[in-house]
Amino acid sequence: MATKARRKRATREPMSRVDTAWLRMERGTNPMMITGVLMFAEPMSLKALKQVVKTRFLDYARFRQKPVDTPAGAYWQDDEHFDLDWHVQLSALPGKGGKRALERYVSQLASSPLDASRPLWQFHLVESYDGGSALVARIHHSYADGMALVQVLLSLTDTSPTPMKGSDLDKAWLKEQGVPVARRVGAAQRAMKLGGKMLGQGMAIYRDPSLGALLAKEGSEIARELLQALALPDDPPSLLRGDLGTTKRVAWAEPLDLDDVKAVGRATGFTVNDVLMAAAAGALRSYLLERGADIDGITLRATVPVNLRPLEHAKKLGNHFGLVFLDLPVGEANPMRRLEYVGECMHQLKASRQAIVAFGLLAALGIAPPAVQSLALELLSRKATTVATNVPGPQQPLYFAGCTVREMMFWVPQSGSIGVGISILSYNGRVHFGLIADAKLIPDPDAVIRRFGPEFDKLLYLALMGDWDRELDSVAAEALMA
Repeated sequence: MATKARRKRATREPMSRVDTAWLRMERGTNPMMITGVLMFAEPMSLKALKQVVKTRFLDYARFRQKPVDTPAGAYWQDDEHFDLDWHVQLSALPGKGGKRALERYVSQLASSPLDASRPLWQFHLVESYDGGSALVARIHHSYADGMALVQVLLSLTDTSPTPMKGSDLDKAWLKEQGVPVARRVGAAQRAMKLGGKMLGQGMAIYRDPSLGALLAKEGSEIARELLQALALPDDPPSLLRGDLGTTKRVAWAEPLDLDDVKAVGRATGFTVNDVLMAAAAGALRSYLLERGADIDGITLRATVPVNLRPLEHAKKLGNHFGLVFLDLPVGEANPMRRLEYVGECMHQLKASRQAIVAFGLLAALGIAPPAVQSLALELLSRKATTVATNVPGPQQPLYFAGCTVREMMFWVPQSGSIGVGISILSYNGRVHFGLIADAKLIPDPDAVIRRFGPEFDKLLYLALMGDWDRELDSVAAEALMA
């Protein structure tokens, strides 16, 4: 009997504080799922998909476990009745099964919480889509952050139609990222301590080996960032904020040429990320104006995830990221001024410790009483209108179970009262824009997503003019490329 009890205890593993926070953020209005879509040029069989899941995805032991939350804390529990047939399912689209039908199907899945009695993930294979097939993946945020899950999905792919051992895809992708996190990761421990104190918990420094060594940073500087983050005013009222429902809407745009985006960045002196977020601000502006909103001079905030660990450690799963608040100048009519505004804001955020502070707050939320969790989540979510992610993917063709990956897109969940999410993913020389939104706020997300291309075209046209006029008339800028 004692042996059986020890075996049962051995299947449990304590959940980190930050992962616990994401588990407890689950709401009927905002399921905490990361949803991804991969589109293949050739049809994929369910048998081939299951083989990849068995040999590669389930190589991560975590995905055979389910999260269990108790008043004493959350933990990972092995699923003794694990059923691969439930986790990997075959689906079909109605009618001709075009893009809009796939968007509606993904919307339905993004609105449906995962079964809490099982490990919180599912793969849905759409057997016939655009001459090939499509795969919709749903994984709960408590398992890992977006950067880690992108790595997980990449580990299921190959760089040639025939799988080969020793693929250098991971190393090539990690090199492409080039994200300077060394100066951020160590200070996260001190921020976790300060974040806990702010929530009345007085938690000790939480040591996480994957975050690296503690850097010598002044605690007073982090404390100031913490107070500034909590003191941010609520985002202004707009058509993109309001009471949320339980239905999500998903859409994605025709991809942009990555070389064109880089050309705009070189011509204007801004980063690729600056250019893409400026285009996103322009798309939101155009949509709000069409719906009759008065947005003159208004900025809306986006919460942007920032990686806080060395990328080579991402496969260890878990959540190791902070959040920063990026201003989107939707009230600015001039496309170039929007780009300058976004670029300056991003520059200031890179020099701040805002992401570290947010990581500390998330860790503190993981051990806070439910009432404190709900209050803190609501306070933080009122400070932003959208969640925006930008992940540079591999710039080479990939193959999944022998099928060519033609396009890919993913969406991270929104939390609290936030009802809009923007996702940007580059892959194989193209940039993919995706939108997920509460149906009560944006009933037809295609009305927003179709504006990304034209808004980028404005920036491309102005940038490639050469000596573009920074004082370009607002009215002319608004009408340009209309």
